[in-house]
Amino acid sequence: MSLSAVLLAGGQSRRMGEDKATLLFRGRPLWQNQLDILRNVGPEAIFVSARTNPAWRPTDAEFVEDAPPSRGPLSGIAATISRMTSEHLLVLGIDMPFMSPDYLRKLVDRVHPGRGAVPMIDNRAEPLAAIYPRTAKSEFVKALAGENFSLQPLIARLITAGKLQPLKVSDQERALFRNLNEPGDLAGS
Repeated sequence: MSLSAVLLAGGQSRRMGEDKATLLFRGRPLWQNQLDILRNVGPEAIFVSARTNPAWRPTDAEFVEDAPPSRGPLSGIAATISRMTSEHLLVLGIDMPFMSPDYLRKLVDRVHPGRGAVPMIDNRAEPLAAIYPRTAKSEFVKALAGENFSLQPLIARLITAGKLQPLKVSDQERALFRNLNEPGDLAGS
């Protein structure tokens, strides 16, 4: 199975008040932490999806533009899935620094040809730490052409179509999905 990875860094960070990607997390820029997590899983290609090409993007990561008008993570995933040549796309949000390579490898182990994996906390998908099959490209393009840009209904359709396998997040794993949205979220990190 071939796997690419994308770091989604296209948000405007309104609640944080500054670019999340350049925030220091445990003494390192957040973007560096997140790319190290992705590299540790061993994808054949790494992409950075953002509104503009970030100055911090390392040369081993290919830039994918969130084509205007941006529709949030949906835009970044759709653009990347359209450019990649691998069978699957591992997605990680810039603001999920507690995610571990071990958990992402657990997702990789659940992937099959034409089917990815999405973590579920209770009945809600965690689409920004998931793996999507390239065969879901048409569903992403269709969602972009619609009026609802939330990933939740798209994930539900992909699960029903057999293109995503839901994976229940254990109580111990929930902490991996904590994200950074406001300055107070960095406290104690």
